[in-house]
Amino acid sequence: MEINHKNIKLWSTLGPRATLGLGIFDMAKSQKDILVITCDVSTSAGLDRYRKTFTDQYIDLGIAEQNMIGVATGLARENFKVITTTFAPFQTMRCCEQIKVNLGYMEEKITMVGLASGLVLGNLGFTHCCIEDIGVLRSIPNLSIISPADSLETLKAVEASIKHDNSCYIRLTGGSNNPIIYNDNYEYKIGKSVKLKDGNDITIISNGAVAKDCLDVSIELEKKNISTAVINMHTIKPIDKEAILQASIKSKLIVTVEEHNIIGGLGSAVSEILSSARNSCKLLSLGVNDTYTKSGSYKYLKSYYRLVPEKILEDINKSLND
Repeated sequence: MEINHKNIKLWSTLGPRATLGLGIFDMAKSQKDILVITCDVSTSAGLDRYRKTFTDQYIDLGIAEQNMIGVATGLARENFKVITTTFAPFQTMRCCEQIKVNLGYMEEKITMVGLASGLVLGNLGFTHCCIEDIGVLRSIPNLSIISPADSLETLKAVEASIKHDNSCYIRLTGGSNNPIIYNDNYEYKIGKSVKLKDGNDITIISNGAVAKDCLDVSIELEKKNISTAVINMHTIKPIDKEAILQASIKSKLIVTVEEHNIIGGLGSAVSEILSSARNSCKLLSLGVNDTYTKSGSYKYLKSYYRLVPEKILEDINKSLND
């Protein structure tokens, strides 16, 4: 699809799930070996038009996520480019054993897309919130983990995952009217972070839909003469070690912000890198603090777990003053 300002605005309005469907539809026009497997979520994944058009490249297995990974593995072995998708907790934790054995140990290659990860489905209760997926999957070898910052990056991540050497899990956060991070085309590479803003005093590292909140925080910090860099660490595994180590040299504080449990996610991955650094700076990890999520709207839950700009700013100021 053509990347221009009009389309970027459209994809932002639609959100990452609907944009996912548009991207797969476009790829399937020229790649007849793409095969999509879902678990009764064609509408939620923006795949209704794809399902009706590419009938030979679509399988709906019903609510059978573990079976989905098994079927996907077999089709991948027959050289199909397989994309599986369902809601994030069911794409990851419900079929974790199959991912571990079929994709990790057997090294079969597919792309898994977790819909509506993080807090966006909070109205459906904690069973549909997904704040453990990165931590669960990060310990499985031969698996890359990606969390796009906006709808354009979702398209780039899916396209890159098809060409990537091993299986990928793409974690979609946020809903419709998703904030725009990238107003123009840019170079995207799995494992290579993108510096959204430069700065010398603090570095904020984030990914997913909260990347825009972090940019807003950086603007407020600049008003207080605190020079703030913002890095979009869209790939959690393999993580961009060089970017983290460079940030630790330049900054007196690194802040990680994520729609995930602070255990096992982006903050943990960054801390593992910093622990091996000779002169590491201070680290502040912000996210859901090792608890089951409450029920509520996306807006309410982001505020409750202090993942909105004003509360992120409060926590950073407190850390600077400690």
